[in-house]
Amino acid sequence: MTSNDPRKWLLLIHQIPPKPNALRVKIWRRLQQVGAAAVKQSVYAMPLSEQSREDLSWILKEIIAGGGEGSIAETRFREGLTDEQVIALFQSARKADYEKIIQEAHQLLSEWGSGQSDPLDPAVKSPVQVSKLQRRLEEVTAIDFFQAPERGTAEILLKDLTSRVSGESVTAAAPRARFDNLKGKKWVTRRNLFVDRIACGWLIRRFVDREAGFKFVGGPHYTPAPGELRFDMFEGEFTHEGDCCTFEVMIRRLAFQDRALVPMAEMVHDIDLKDAKYGRGETAGFNALLTGLVGAHPDDDQRMEEGIRLFENLYAYFQRRKGP
Repeated sequence: MTSNDPRKWLLLIHQIPPKPNALRVKIWRRLQQVGAAAVKQSVYAMPLSEQSREDLSWILKEIIAGGGEGSIAETRFREGLTDEQVIALFQSARKADYEKIIQEAHQLLSEWGSGQSDPLDPAVKSPVQVSKLQRRLEEVTAIDFFQAPERGTAEILLKDLTSRVSGESVTAAAPRARFDNLKGKKWVTRRNLFVDRIACGWLIRRFVDREAGFKFVGGPHYTPAPGELRFDMFEGEFTHEGDCCTFEVMIRRLAFQDRALVPMAEMVHDIDLKDAKYGRGETAGFNALLTGLVGAHPDDDQRMEEGIRLFENLYAYFQRRKGP
């Protein structure tokens, strides 16, 4: 996206009487339901589409019927607030939604994995729990206009939960790979990179194929072309397994013995799955660096290259600390 080709947006600008307060709360909830983002007080934005126009039109009618006033404008941001900043508002809102789903999904997986409960036991009512989470995920993805990074993690965890409830075994999509079969491949993953996919990209470039190329695709499903391998996505050759993120899975399946990778995997796990399983002191700071990297580099190719350098520095840090 460039300043010469800005996005088009719909803005709802409204004024609601201070009383009754119920109307203000009702309109706020309706705006949350349709996925609108507040760009300033009483000004909400949505990406231009017929569905957005319809949603905002209905909300405007409710405002007017309640004694308020407002208008809907089609606009572009040319100075001051940028498109990237507005997109970040949408992604931040969906990040919070996905994190709640991720935490609950991980809690279920932990309970089932530890033997606290059996997902196939009718008394546990696992299908009901998974169905509720699935409905919430569908509601969030419906208003995730800009593919928040946490979306893929939530989708993969729900797929795992669904498999366990149905009694299917959760196994790797491919047998343990050999390095010589991985060189010269194109590595495919989802757009809008964040911690797990960047970590995997670094691992591939660092240990598997220095010249590895990457391809970023939209949507959770992708049929690979000859010479392509998928990671951190549905049905990928490398992806989440149980409560392990893709970075952990790749380290295990490729049988890496480098002890510096252990703390790195623990940090990636906690940032990606948000379960504070390992609680390393370095994790919060590294998460802040990754979040800043994402904000500074909306282009995935640049984000991967910068992220690889960041992980290389982290690796050097743990190399120095791991001892003889």
